[in-house]
Amino acid sequence: MAANLERSFIAVKPDGVERGLVGEIVRRFETRGFKILALQLVQPSEELLREHYQDLASKPFFPKLLAYMRSGPVAAFVIQGKGAVKIGRDMLGATNPQDSAPGTIRADFALDIGKNVCHGSDSVESAEREIALWFPAGVASYTRAVDAVLYE
Repeated sequence: MAANLERSFIAVKPDGVERGLVGEIVRRFETRGFKILALQLVQPSEELLREHYQDLASKPFFPKLLAYMRSGPVAAFVIQGKGAVKIGRDMLGATNPQDSAPGTIRADFALDIGKNVCHGSDSVESAEREIALWFPAGVASYTRAVDAVLYE
């Protein structure tokens, strides 16, 4: 996969949607140069969330996580661009907002690890799994003239 075709899954969690942060978060990714391939507001099912967070199922906080993620809609989207996974995670900040660097999304908008505004894929493999899970019909594919300005 060419470096500028890397994709990542980003989700604005229910607290971020409730607070009206979806546009600002999407704007940050677009301003950075990432292409949005898909965007939807969805009320996730418990089944979808169990599949998405399967690696956390044995954790004591898992039931609380499921309840939180089902408490309202989630704005799910897919970004594409060079370093989408790593840069996307860097832009989100540390999972615990208290540990997030100034200027990151979590540092700017979250206070508590239990309600940290957003999710971002942690690897290319996870991203592809999450994209397929949240967007089973697939995502858009298109060319942008601005990519010639962004990439060498």
